[in-house]
Amino acid sequence: MNHTPSAAAPERTQDGVHHFPGASARFSKRSAAAVLVCWLLVVFDGYDLIVYGTVQSSLITDTGWGLTKATAGTVGSMAFLGMMIGAIFAGRMSDSWGRRRTIIACAALFSLFTILCAFSPNAAVFGGLRLLAGIGLGGLVPSANALVAELVPAKWRSTIATLMMSGVPIGGSIAALAGIPLIPALGWPVMFLVAAVALLVVVPLGMRFLPETLPETLPETLPETLPGTPPTAKDAKQAAGFKSLLRAPYLGMSLLFAISTLVTLFAWYGLGTWLPNLMQLAGYNLGSALTFALALNLGAVVGSVATAWAGTRFGPIPTAIAAAAVAAVALAVLVAGPPVGLVYVMLVLAGVGTHGTQCLIIAAVASHYPAHLRGTALGWALGVGRIGAVAAPQVGGLLLAAGLGVNSNFLAFAGAAAVAAILLGAIGTKIKTAKINTANIQSKNTTSVGASNV
Repeated sequence: MNHTPSAAAPERTQDGVHHFPGASARFSKRSAAAVLVCWLLVVFDGYDLIVYGTVQSSLITDTGWGLTKATAGTVGSMAFLGMMIGAIFAGRMSDSWGRRRTIIACAALFSLFTILCAFSPNAAVFGGLRLLAGIGLGGLVPSANALVAELVPAKWRSTIATLMMSGVPIGGSIAALAGIPLIPALGWPVMFLVAAVALLVVVPLGMRFLPETLPETLPETLPETLPGTPPTAKDAKQAAGFKSLLRAPYLGMSLLFAISTLVTLFAWYGLGTWLPNLMQLAGYNLGSALTFALALNLGAVVGSVATAWAGTRFGPIPTAIAAAAVAAVALAVLVAGPPVGLVYVMLVLAGVGTHGTQCLIIAAVASHYPAHLRGTALGWALGVGRIGAVAAPQVGGLLLAAGLGVNSNFLAFAGAAAVAAILLGAIGTKIKTAKINTANIQSKNTTSVGASNV
């Protein structure tokens, strides 16, 4: 009996590695389990985003480490610096070493060093451990997204990639909710011990359900490299790696995706790191400040679902432009000092916009590159993007230390969201131009063939 394997049912070669022969409409239960495990790992990325913001005030006032607002921003940046390193190298490693090995290694690294953060004796050790944990955490998202893109049917790839990233705000919401009762009762270290769940539960689940995959580099197995540009034998022969990514025909799009991610993560991670502290400086107590962080993350959860639907209907790039614009306007409104109810609404919209934009960028990257470059492309975009995540806590702390006030942070994050909208507009224009050029070439070829037959 003839059987055509689906994207959700990869072929196993003699070396035990799965290769994906092409996308179809089938989606097996085992693939669904693997996607769920990847989503759980993304939840920890979101938890880590918010957890430092929840303990930042306690680290400044209760530890005796001598932290100031500026130095606290530097310490907060250490994890994001590690994420940048991890994203760049793990994305490349997952393309050559395999998705499963990379994901499990990164998850174990993150869990171990996050647990050790709870026992830090001083700020230097704490920052070093956050750096090492960040390397593991930074490698999770590009590797997990690359794997998921190969497990799901092609027509659902953009939607699932966007929904996958709902794990980030859900993890952030867990951190904000857990911090309200746990920090006053048990102290800040308990917030980092939560990583034991990843080490003891999620990592074993990954070992059980994640398939080992390496993408085929045959022409018939490659998706479209860019909209309107079908894969060729030359594409198939290119080795995975940054050398292939950062040259024609990928260079322009790769740079635009990376810079768009940078400014988007500047706004998203800046808010995640500083929002509780900013609201305390604005006169709210810790409990109220953490509920503002919860509003931001709940908005991001809503944004993940809403942008998944809108991205499927209108396209990820047009939807991302709208989402970035919404975030810019919402953050600008906060500068005017609106009533508390409107503050909550604007933070929800800021969560929808900033996180929704990043989800859609990831979905676009996952769809626009061939399989042998997908992990590298995701790692490149997220790795360069983490520069924004590294800079945001530092910039926020420096603005406060300079006496520019809470509003200076909101203006900086609003400006970053506005720049993201402009850059995404450039990406959309480039995609349209590529489609028009391809259509013109196909039309000329058709005309030539018709003339030769006359």
